[in-house]
Amino acid sequence: MCRELSVRSVIGLLFWALVASMASADVELPSMFSDHAVLQCDIGLPVWGWADPGEKITVVLGDQTKTTTADKDGKWSVELDAMKAGGPHVINVKGNNEIEVADVLIGEVWLCSGQSNMAMTVGGCLNFEQEKAAAKLPKIRMMTVNRTPAETPQDRCAGAWLVCGGETVGSFSATAYFFGRELHKELGVPVGLINSSWGGTPVQAWTCGKCQQKEPKLKPLLDEWKEKLAAYNAAEAKANFDKQLAAWQERVKRAKAAGKTPPRKPRPPVDPKLNPHRPANLYNGMIAPLVPYAIRGAIWYQGESNAGRYDPSLYGMQLAMMIGNWRRVWDQGDFPFEWVQLPNFRDPQKQPSEPSGWVTIQEEMFKTLKVPNTGMAVTIDIGEAGNIHPKNKQDVGKRLAIWALADTYGKDIVRCGPLYKSMSKQGDKIVVDFDHVGDGLAAKGDKLKGFAIAGADKQFVWAEARIDGAAVVVSSSEVKDPAAVRYGWSSNPDCNLYNKADLPASPFRTDDWSQ
Repeated sequence: MCRELSVRSVIGLLFWALVASMASADVELPSMFSDHAVLQCDIGLPVWGWADPGEKITVVLGDQTKTTTADKDGKWSVELDAMKAGGPHVINVKGNNEIEVADVLIGEVWLCSGQSNMAMTVGGCLNFEQEKAAAKLPKIRMMTVNRTPAETPQDRCAGAWLVCGGETVGSFSATAYFFGRELHKELGVPVGLINSSWGGTPVQAWTCGKCQQKEPKLKPLLDEWKEKLAAYNAAEAKANFDKQLAAWQERVKRAKAAGKTPPRKPRPPVDPKLNPHRPANLYNGMIAPLVPYAIRGAIWYQGESNAGRYDPSLYGMQLAMMIGNWRRVWDQGDFPFEWVQLPNFRDPQKQPSEPSGWVTIQEEMFKTLKVPNTGMAVTIDIGEAGNIHPKNKQDVGKRLAIWALADTYGKDIVRCGPLYKSMSKQGDKIVVDFDHVGDGLAAKGDKLKGFAIAGADKQFVWAEARIDGAAVVVSSSEVKDPAAVRYGWSSNPDCNLYNKADLPASPFRTDDWSQ
């Protein structure tokens, strides 16, 4: 009898212990709130997480204490008062359990997103050993978001903050790091960089689904994905892959026997539901979980995929849509948004005008500057003809930072190179005026190159061009009655117009003719 009671007692204790553990789940924080985090200075700071429904939560940072209660879904949030740049601080979150987030700095936080040229690390760029030696900058931190596509907007993502140093900087996004380093140097405050990028992905993957469904021009793209989803057969895809794998294994054996390099292993099938190219998948998995972490703004390096695989003429609309989407969900007003205009790439220019998807993306990026509080780093002079991942990311990051320092932080500097403003016809010449001239225009070399001119016949020829104050005068003896001018109108143009701040002019055209 005593033995029976003893067994019953143990079972009862285990049962109630299980009930108690289920009834008091640990309070949780998003991955952004982890050791070495950087929080945005000078604005309210949302802090949120998960706990048991009805659980009381206390958040302490510095001399601030905020309390709240988890809602019926177990979600909770508070907003801390704005803080000045500095630190380190500790965040203490207490519910049924307690979390301590250490070494937290307050400074400038930027979201850094795009495809492979944003993902490209410092370890792969120019002068890595020198950069590594100079990277003892502990007030610069980077969080890299794990690559995770999703069908619906998620509230969690994985990632951790790293402190900048010789042992860590090699894994940092190079564009983001050099951007952040320039801000840190000029502003003297901590800088936090959230790297959410994935190579080879298009702009539509980073934009919410509902936004895109409202745009008639995107219907063919969305319909194409509907067809892919309907046609996908998981069992058939696996069977085909197994055949490919078996054939590959035989080829590997033969290659090894012959002393040759083995062929590349076939990739397993990807369910289109989770394809990183599918519209909205990366927004759902890699942007939505970051909201509403306080940021100053965002930088973007993408467009290569849209130049080749999709209709490039839609890119400006798509980029503006994505900017609007991110701004709405963050609810921080029109926060600064900057992007890198695609650099020079592929074969050097031969003809006066060589239209391409690449050039179209460059133009669409230029046009998107009409969206308020946006900026663009022109990189037409620092690309590589045979490398879609040019190694000079130092100047890319610096040019993004120059625009931010001028526009966002109010520094009295020229924010970019000359941007086309207007043209006027004067007899057999066309006069082109520019914004962002600064102290004047300049030609890098003996004379201006890269300008072409055409009459009403739309046949472009190379032009003579000369600087006249804040304008460029363009003409050709072959065109007596000019109608349009193009500059740098090729994926890899030979062009050399700068301002005296040593920043290059963006490619442009004065016409709207079919390319």
